[in-house]
Amino acid sequence: MNDILYVVLPFVISLVLTPLVKRIAYRLDAFAQVNERTVHSGKIVRIGGVAIYVAFIVSMAVFVKTDMAMNGILLGSTIVFIGGLIDDFVNLRPIYKFGFQVVAAIVLIASGVTLDVIRLPFGITISMGVVSVIVTFLWIAGITNAVNLIDGLDGLCGGISVIILIVIAMLAIIERRSDVEMISLILAGATLGFLVYNAHPASIFMGDCGALFLGFIISAISLLGFKSSTIMTLALPLLLLGLPIIDTLSAILRRTLKGHKFSEADKSHIHHQLMNKFGHKNTVIIMCIVTALFGLTAYCYMINKGIGLLSLFIIMLMVELFIEVSGMISDKYHPILSIARRIRRRLHRKKTVSEGDS
Repeated sequence: MNDILYVVLPFVISLVLTPLVKRIAYRLDAFAQVNERTVHSGKIVRIGGVAIYVAFIVSMAVFVKTDMAMNGILLGSTIVFIGGLIDDFVNLRPIYKFGFQVVAAIVLIASGVTLDVIRLPFGITISMGVVSVIVTFLWIAGITNAVNLIDGLDGLCGGISVIILIVIAMLAIIERRSDVEMISLILAGATLGFLVYNAHPASIFMGDCGALFLGFIISAISLLGFKSSTIMTLALPLLLLGLPIIDTLSAILRRTLKGHKFSEADKSHIHHQLMNKFGHKNTVIIMCIVTALFGLTAYCYMINKGIGLLSLFIIMLMVELFIEVSGMISDKYHPILSIARRIRRRLHRKKTVSEGDS
């Protein structure tokens, strides 16, 4: 029963608050910019993340008894939210926006939420020691920005985040981590209430205040829930966040090869490539399905490592082939396709030789 309430209360609060936030945003002229990189047109407000944030904080106050780690998550996420909200109004320089993330990460790390041990598949355990703080910071910054980068289509960031949060909650139930389960369900409920208005065609965007907030919370609860478990390993949150991580790494490679700054946005992300072929709504559905498959793989890994790893290999192969075919990184980047072509040529030569001999 409590699990339902964890979702319902923030859902209702967010559902009610989002139209109010929309009205306030109209008065404050907080509209999303329209340029060559955007896929929307017209005046659409961009601070919908305020509804998600308020619904989450109020629900946390109702259900959760805070401790040092929880306070670190709440304070750190608030700092990231404020930085994103300022950016939604005045378009902060990337370095200043990143500064808010640095402060938030320091607060979280100071509260004791760190990655001390990495447990990899096949029983491999890596003790982080003195580099724990550095690795933790890179994880927080990486996941926070990875989630923010996928906020490019109506309902995409929110939909993928909800799937990730629900899977984390399911894994937390198995591991009897009620704190992680509670936070995940509360944030999922708050995001779902907002998605009612953000689904295509969206009447409001979550903005950086919402996307960065979601990314930070997801990075924090993955550390909180997975760092000390004998079953949950770093591989599981990596699986759940597979799509945002792949998209981020692809963006880094693509912009580096082109000699561009990483902070320079473009329209070559996975969702842009899919949208050119399948349209806006279908692209969101496809990417949510892929995220759900990554989540299912994580769940399978907990039950049977062999099946989980095989599922991961198949999904990663499909994603890699899509990246190569679409030219998402570079028109010259196609390692697997090149190998396949070489094998096909050799088979063709052998067939030609054998036919000539006969």
